[in-house]
Amino acid sequence: MTYALRGAGLPMLSEDCVPPSVCGVADLADFAYQEHGFAELIARVDRFHAGSDPHGEDPAHVHDTGIACQLAFRCAEGLALQDLALDRCQLYRVRAGVAQDRVAQDRVAQDRGGQDRVGRRGTLRVLALVGPGALMVNTPIDFLTRYLDVRLDLLYVLPDRPLPPVVPEHDVAFFALGEADPPMLARLRALFAAWPRPAQNDPGFLPMLARDTLARSLAGVDGLCSPAAVAVSRAELEAHLRQGLGWRQGRPVVGFDGARGLYPCLVRPVDSHAGLSLALARTPAELAEYLRFSFKDAFFVTAFEDYAGPDGLYRKSRVAFVDGAPFLCHHATSRNWMVHYLNAGMTGSAARRAEEASAMAGFDHGFARRHVRHGAPRAGDRLGSTITRSTAPRRATGGCCCSRRTARRSCT
Repeated sequence: MTYALRGAGLPMLSEDCVPPSVCGVADLADFAYQEHGFAELIARVDRFHAGSDPHGEDPAHVHDTGIACQLAFRCAEGLALQDLALDRCQLYRVRAGVAQDRVAQDRVAQDRGGQDRVGRRGTLRVLALVGPGALMVNTPIDFLTRYLDVRLDLLYVLPDRPLPPVVPEHDVAFFALGEADPPMLARLRALFAAWPRPAQNDPGFLPMLARDTLARSLAGVDGLCSPAAVAVSRAELEAHLRQGLGWRQGRPVVGFDGARGLYPCLVRPVDSHAGLSLALARTPAELAEYLRFSFKDAFFVTAFEDYAGPDGLYRKSRVAFVDGAPFLCHHATSRNWMVHYLNAGMTGSAARRAEEASAMAGFDHGFARRHVRHGAPRAGDRLGSTITRSTAPRRATGGCCCSRRTARRSCT
């Protein structure tokens, strides 16, 4: 059955619309972090898409190949392939990877041409509106849905073209874009307001969650430290290094007052995510060395909060607020100040996993009671969110440090 949506630019919903199948980011990222190289990633993609167009015209095959390239740090190649895939198709359906029995998948989908009927009974049907670009520009919802009874479809919202005329019928729409320029933001707001199915992740809150505005959004929340990310040009950084100029002289900047000074600080290009090209500069010499090897012209500079514990290890808790209540997603321990769960050595350390298990077991009466419960309602009020996911390292001096923007959020 097909349902027509009212309003300019809105597609029709149809149970008969079946997008081409893709491995998706979660499946390929998990495979890559198991120490599989680029050739193995490509082989995985090729196996999944066996039987597709041998001349590389299948957009789903090209889409997954682009993801594999990005995971192998071949970003320019990956983005070019993504553009090629999106020129041909803006809709994709995320499937399980080839690690699962393909025969079982075929029982679900009688063929790849349009006979899929998953979602009519029991399965939650989710349509995620996503944007083009690097892997981190969208909320990585498939990392969650791959473990649930969920059918996930991806609808790419492209700045230079309308939505497809027909999209799959669904139970809920999830606006997964993590950033947007003013024209795209206005478009997303209009789509969110007019969407005929329940919608989550109101894009209207995106400006409050940007890397350089989050500190202002959360200023004054008890027990929470959110260092400001100050946008600076290469010219400003170079002038500082040549002449010893302070930051924005005559204009106070949160996190860089005269008493504290600039160092230590974190520096990164304004368009980077997930620690890519992020560095810690403790001295002017280290900042100069960073600029020598960067070709970017615009950066974010952030005051560095040294949150190492007495044992010299860094601990990061990923906390989600659901209707104001805090939940611990994971707890990672690392020798490096830049803590990523996947490369923190968690899988290879029974002691660190035991610490995480203990943190989860005692979260409600420990971390949450000490740091989160008093600040959570005010943070939620500031951001207007029903679900907010935040990185929360614990400061050595007490309190919580929200060191990253909470762009991975779900607002209703």
